[in-house]
Amino acid sequence: MSGLDTEFESADQSTGLALWRVTNVWQAAQRAALKPFGITHVQFVLLASLAYLDKEAITQAELAAHAGTDPMMTSQVLRALEAKGLVTRLPHPTDGRARVLAATPTGTALANRAVREVERCDREFFAVLADQRGFTAQLMSLVP
Repeated sequence: MSGLDTEFESADQSTGLALWRVTNVWQAAQRAALKPFGITHVQFVLLASLAYLDKEAITQAELAAHAGTDPMMTSQVLRALEAKGLVTRLPHPTDGRARVLAATPTGTALANRAVREVERCDREFFAVLADQRGFTAQLMSLVP
């Protein structure tokens, strides 16, 4: 008998707990996949997003919205990527509070090498799913 007043007979029946546990295992796999590249998972997500979007005058707010990351944390991660020479953060031409972001050529090259490993890791990790694309579509339907 649990001291927690829950609707579930077993904690393993909780979708939220299952997602939490799977996310932690998946993130560990991604950290291991990215270790040879010298970047963290969130650094990869932001760098790869910049390379993917590849447009002029993308702001930190736009990047954070695309990646689904907290704007303040995004700022800290971008400073670390800038220190590594992987991104540039220049003043926005019309908004004094904003920065224009871009992946450097070195950053784009790193993102392109790393994405192959990240996608390989995902294929292996999610191989147990019969319909990966359908699963992904279902997950994305939960994102506002």
